[in-house]
Amino acid sequence: MKYSFPFILLVSFLSCYGQTIPTGDLKVSLLVLGTVQDAGSPHIGCEKECCAALFDKPDPNRKVVSLGLVDHENNKTYLFEATPDLPRQIRLLQSHASIERTLPDGIFITHAHIGHYTGLMHLGREVLGAKKAKVYVMPKLKKFLETNGPWSQLVELENIQIHQIENEQAVSVTNNIDIIPFLVPHRDEFSETVGYKIVGPSKSVLFIPDIDKWSKWKKSIVEEIKKVDYAFLDATFFDAAEIDNRDISEIPHPFVIESMHLLKSLPPLEKKKVHFIHFNHTNPLLNAKSTQSDEVFKGGFRSSKFKAVFSL
Repeated sequence: MKYSFPFILLVSFLSCYGQTIPTGDLKVSLLVLGTVQDAGSPHIGCEKECCAALFDKPDPNRKVVSLGLVDHENNKTYLFEATPDLPRQIRLLQSHASIERTLPDGIFITHAHIGHYTGLMHLGREVLGAKKAKVYVMPKLKKFLETNGPWSQLVELENIQIHQIENEQAVSVTNNIDIIPFLVPHRDEFSETVGYKIVGPSKSVLFIPDIDKWSKWKKSIVEEIKKVDYAFLDATFFDAAEIDNRDISEIPHPFVIESMHLLKSLPPLEKKKVHFIHFNHTNPLLNAKSTQSDEVFKGGFRSSKFKAVFSL
């Protein structure tokens, strides 16, 4: 059975919030296109319970972290992160926006770790052969893409058209949407790392899928949450117990238990803004029925859900 766009969108809202939202008044919406850390789930070489069964029976809801943005008034779409799951994520964005064209009107990338930019490979000669797909990146990442193969070929063949963005400088992509990049501390081997503030007609979003530790950031995450309506925050690891075969100092992220402790003084309405995202394959928050998922919910916070929809 074929459903119309308003019906699909209404079902999405019902599944996320349990209430009806008038679709005719919708100007801008945000769609969660992925919640998992760069390497996905199941994870190569993992023989633990978290992955073992998924090699034979993959979970279709486990996609690498990405957000989609739709300006329904202007018929425009935007993608945050170019992940290895890009083909499926672009298709979902098309369906949500009820737009037939393949490419979004812009792709915003946070940094040069594999889950966040390598999906650009799907735009090249061997796959789509895209024509001047707009890719928004910071200066170091721009240079990295322009001077290192195979990414440099995307530039030379004009499969992608790079638009340089700057720290704290807003990009007005439509009359309804401003996107503001801001630097965050992370393992910047090949590029700087940014988060994004997405400002819609009535609501705004904080998107920080990767950061080393909140204490290393010059800004206060507590105060930044107060300035927005939703905050999608790095939740790579729930706690240190997950990492028993790697040096945790090599892969620093704020543990979920650390973030919850840091944010515990926020009033309930502020806590509900927080949606944890970017889950490592070992993270028990990938299981909605885990005791850790229950702990997050009882603490007043939320875990991001694949295909959840938010009105901005």
